[in-house]
Parts: sequence; structure tokens; C-alpha cells
Amino acid sequence: MDVVVQRVRTSWTKASRGGAGAAARNAAPTVFPLPLGLKSGLHEVVMQESDAFRPKMSEQDLSDPGLVLREVDGLLRVHPPETTIFSMPRRNRRPPAVRLAPGQWLQWQINYRFVGTRGGPWSYRLDTFNISYSLASPEVFLGTPPTRSVDERGFLR
Repeated sequence: MDVVVQRVRTSWTKASRGGAGAAARNAAPTVFPLPLGLKSGLHEVVMQESDAFRPKMSEQDLSDPGLVLREVDGLLRVHPPETTIFSMPRRNRRPPAVRLAPGQWLQWQINYRFVGTRGGPWSYRLDTFNISYSLASPEVFLGTPPTRSVDERGFLR
């Protein structure tokens, strides 16, 4: 399967909900160039408030990209990203799977709020999945807007 998933995960606390912290968080990119030589697989980018939102990157196979991918009748079927019962907002209705033709790419965004153990501080996360159904070049997500977009970002309080 000629698929590249770029999972960009941005995490923060209440300190980055407003002011200079929010400006730094909002300046964090949601797309990156792919590593040279990566034609298929998972490119994971993690940015955390504790590291001033500096990106840390890794490459993996597609065994656990955080969503289900299936090739059906020449199209790539992308099911919604996995969620956890420990996060808010509740998502009782999820969007349907998205189908991509070869050469197309999808951006799917979803955010979360987590409550700390025993009533501890809240934390927040934005996951952006950039999915290309092709042998990808390093610039695949940078040149043109996504063919399809799904925005599941909700109000986090």
C-alpha cells in the first residue's frame, strides 16, 4: 500500500491557553516535510509545551497509525482517528470514513481535553493526520491544499 501518514501531535496545559503561550502554540505547524527516502509509513511529529513546541520526529511502519486504513476497489478508505473515553469533548457522532483516490491527500484534525488524575490539572492535545495515497515526495503536504479535510475540533473550555 503506497500510503504515508504524518501524525502531528501538539500537547499543552493551561499555561498555553492564552497570551504568549497561546501564540507559541498557535504558531506550531500542522504539516511538515517528510524525511528524505520515506515513501510509505508513519511520520510522527510531537510538539509539547514543555519543549517550547519544538518538533521531535520519528518514523515507523503503518502498524499503528492511530486510524484504520483500508484499500477497497482502488481507493483508500480512511476511518476516523481513534479516540479515548478519558477525553472531552464527547464525540457521540463521528464523521464517516473518507475515500481517497491515488494521488490525493487528506487532513483530519481532532482535539482533546484530559482531566488529571484525582482532579488534577487539565491538559490538551491537537492531533492532525495528514494522509497521502501515493508514493510521497518530501513536499507532498506542503505544496497544495489537501484534497479532503475533516475538522473534528471541538470546544475544549
